[in-house]
Amino acid sequence: MQRRGGKTLRIAAWSGPRNISTAMMRAWENRPDTVVVDEPFYASYLARTGLEHPGRDLVMASQPRDWRTVVQSLLDEPPGSPAVFYQKHMAHHVFDDMHGPWLDELTHIFLIREPASMIVSLDKVTPDPRIEDTGLPQQLRIFERTRERLGAAPPVVCASDVLGSPERLLGKLCALLGLEFRSEMLAWPAGPRTSDGVWAPHWYSRVWESTGFEAPVVKRPTVPARLEGLLNSCRTIYEKLYACRILL
Repeated sequence: MQRRGGKTLRIAAWSGPRNISTAMMRAWENRPDTVVVDEPFYASYLARTGLEHPGRDLVMASQPRDWRTVVQSLLDEPPGSPAVFYQKHMAHHVFDDMHGPWLDELTHIFLIREPASMIVSLDKVTPDPRIEDTGLPQQLRIFERTRERLGAAPPVVCASDVLGSPERLLGKLCALLGLEFRSEMLAWPAGPRTSDGVWAPHWYSRVWESTGFEAPVVKRPTVPARLEGLLNSCRTIYEKLYACRILL
């Protein structure tokens, strides 16, 4: 597929669930030079898996179910021809057989969260989650593909670093992307946005109440014994990505 309008920087931000991905989307959308898209492969993912997520019918009606159509929308010129097109992606929404040259047309960043905190939070909405539900294996595969193509590791952002020092971390990220940091990224108006996916009422209540990044939680939660195997698997992948994180 050919990308149209090559002047726009297309940032593909790959995350797993129960991270700060929506807050990051808010930060980028608050830049005057940026438009965002929220989880564009969600309907495609639900159509393929048959999973019953909250608001499934609305999600399926709101987006293309053919992932190829979604890909073309990511490569086409976004409305208003902005300088930056920030794409919030859940890594587990993209299966390996969907990988292809289109990925090489995007500028990738990777958002990770300490596994214990992520697993405990994920278990509340996806009981007894599998490793595939965390998005970590999918993140690693896209990360390794990108690193091999570039000959260097793409940016990895640790959620706790963003929460602990948002201005410094986002400033470094912007510099790596060849962009000027904008202070508007640090605070945003509370409430919903038209860019939010139709699933937002089920998942975004805390973000709707927020006006900026929350302070990090220092204490790690206790992971139930039944999820210790998952925790160990997640840590193995997380540590590979964490080793390449942006340093404060």
